[in-house]
Amino acid sequence: MRAIILAGGLGTRMMEETETMPKPMVPINGKPMLWHLMNLFSLQEINDFVLALGYKGEVIKRWILDLHELDGDLHVNVKNGNKEVKSSGVKNPWNISALETGLDTQTGGRIKRCAEGFLDETFLVTYGDGIGNINLRKLLAFHKSHGKIATLTAVRPPARFGGLTLGDNGAVLEFGEKDQLTAGWINGGFFVFNRAILDFLENDNCSLEFDVLPRLAADNQLMAFLHVGFWKPMDTLREKNEFSALAALNPPPWLEIK
Repeated sequence: MRAIILAGGLGTRMMEETETMPKPMVPINGKPMLWHLMNLFSLQEINDFVLALGYKGEVIKRWILDLHELDGDLHVNVKNGNKEVKSSGVKNPWNISALETGLDTQTGGRIKRCAEGFLDETFLVTYGDGIGNINLRKLLAFHKSHGKIATLTAVRPPARFGGLTLGDNGAVLEFGEKDQLTAGWINGGFFVFNRAILDFLENDNCSLEFDVLPRLAADNQLMAFLHVGFWKPMDTLREKNEFSALAALNPPPWLEIK
């Protein structure tokens, strides 16, 4: 099974971090968000990745090269230039393709460019800026069970803002974080697509969210896998800092697969 990770967006709401790197490379407790995502997949025996690059894709490619070339201790003789890398002995079983999918290409266009390069009948897709303890085996089993073209993972929206209950005269009757259990469902990424999705991906300007998913829903070809466990996006510096604190836990909540 192959996973496409959308890693080419600008990350404009996190310019404090993304001025010099794409959002999936923002460090979370010393490791890029991309590393945490790939580790989540790898824990569940999915190790083949296609990274859809765009904005500052060279940063991601350099990181991939360094994963291999600088694994372990580095010894350099500055006088003669000789260098030796002593492996740590811990090797990720990852097989990574990093594809330049265009600076301005939309999400659907990025998926199209990636999927046209392989022949898998079914594949996973996710965003590079959010993570959850998604049970991928259950997700894939659900997708197989319904026979539709596409499955998205539906999650509860995070409680970011204070919710208000107002009276008729504008008085605040109740204040508190919105209850996630009553907040409905949103698209949490972690898609499974059959290859027939390519028929819905027209060109680089095709948006997965605004073009493809609505068309799939209208054609009764989109199903939702309900995930009630941990899920969190990284859209702001505050959320990045929250992620760093969570990543220091052993294990972090996104690796507690149930």
